[in-house]
Amino acid sequence: MTTGSPGNNTPLIEARGLHTFYGDSHILHGIDITIHKSETVSLIGRNGMGKTTTLRTLIGLAPPRQGTIKVHGRDIKKSKVHKIVHQGIAYVPDDRGIFPNLSLYENLIMAARSGPNGRDDWPLSRVLDLFPRLKERMGHMGNQLSGGEQQMLTIGRALMTNPDLILLDEATEGLAPKLRKIIWAVIKQIKKAGIATVIVDKDIKTLLEISDRNIIIEKGKIIYDGDSEKLIKEPEILKKYVGV
Repeated sequence: MTTGSPGNNTPLIEARGLHTFYGDSHILHGIDITIHKSETVSLIGRNGMGKTTTLRTLIGLAPPRQGTIKVHGRDIKKSKVHKIVHQGIAYVPDDRGIFPNLSLYENLIMAARSGPNGRDDWPLSRVLDLFPRLKERMGHMGNQLSGGEQQMLTIGRALMTNPDLILLDEATEGLAPKLRKIIWAVIKQIKKAGIATVIVDKDIKTLLEISDRNIIIEKGKIIYDGDSEKLIKEPEILKKYVGV
């Protein structure tokens, strides 16, 4: 079996025929999605179309009833979330998941570990260089941080797992314009570092600028999968499915 070593072309994630339910509600209807090494992919669609469920399915928080998911060529459909995470997949949820009674420093350190193949590219010092504002807040508790600081912390925490891929849900939702610019600048640095990302956000213009590939989801189905240049040339697609 292929193991997904750095020298081959095995996708980071290869999912086929995903059907995911919340109770009796059928959310994903046969989704196929492949993410390659160092690729930046956006998930686009109106609210309630299945974007967050797609991310939660890939990380194991919403296991599919049908379909297959492979990480580095290995079937992980029945794996627990912590096992999937240790395959080099990090998740930044839309609610940020900060531990309110731990300090910023403790929130970061508790996530620190070597990545696949023993990589240690993202020590605390590098994360703090990326987010100077966090360095100023090291002693603050999680519940004392602003929304923007929490988002920086959550992304920093994901980086300290030394991942191959970050799933980033609502990257800049609810943030002031200045903070949104900071987050997008960081995402560009993450891309430059060779970490793959799957991004959900409402800022379609920036998603098209930063993404190598864009996936549009409508009612739990993928109805478009193509590069940004192609999508920019077909604005009627965005207007129809996203309203922009």
